[in-house]
Amino acid sequence: MFDLLVSWFNAEAFRIFGAPVSVIELIGAVTGVWCVWLVARQNLWNWPIGIANNLAFLLLFTTAGLYADAGLQVVYVALALYGWWNWLFGGKDRGALPVRRTRSGEWLGLAVGGVAGTVGLWALLAHATDSTVPWWDAATTALSLLATYGQTRKLLESWWFWIAADVLYIPLYGYKGLWVTAVVYVIFLCLCVNGLLSWRRALAEEPVAA
Repeated sequence: MFDLLVSWFNAEAFRIFGAPVSVIELIGAVTGVWCVWLVARQNLWNWPIGIANNLAFLLLFTTAGLYADAGLQVVYVALALYGWWNWLFGGKDRGALPVRRTRSGEWLGLAVGGVAGTVGLWALLAHATDSTVPWWDAATTALSLLATYGQTRKLLESWWFWIAADVLYIPLYGYKGLWVTAVVYVIFLCLCVNGLLSWRRALAEEPVAA
């Protein structure tokens, strides 16, 4: 039964630019766009929709040989559960979490974590898997983890990490023949710019609301 379900998810839904698009890639595209749209609006429903997206991409990336991105989805689920809780109770007096800027100490931690994560993942992918793009897979994975962490804390600058990751993801997925996913990441890039502007407005309004 499980094998039949996986086969159905991996079945071709249609073609774009001559490349087949699977059912699971289509599901990942729809849930991904929906999730980012909700994040930009600080809507809590982004977390459960995001978890559905992570599960879809877990299957898709495993099939495509993007192992770091596949493993990243498991981490995303854990971070989504934390982010869901933190958005609800991480603010003052266990209230809703407000948007804020990244502090200098946090920047240092993010920089060290980003470099170490990229190098470590590259070494793992290059020597322990058959990944054809170990460096790019590692770099986009590290950027995505930094962005997701920032998102759980409602750090305004987390959008810049997403923007940087998307700029790399678009040609990477095109190279792997995942054309729908590449197009979706163009949409993600536009949504991330919108999210950055939206959160910036929310931050500017915060003192007034207080």
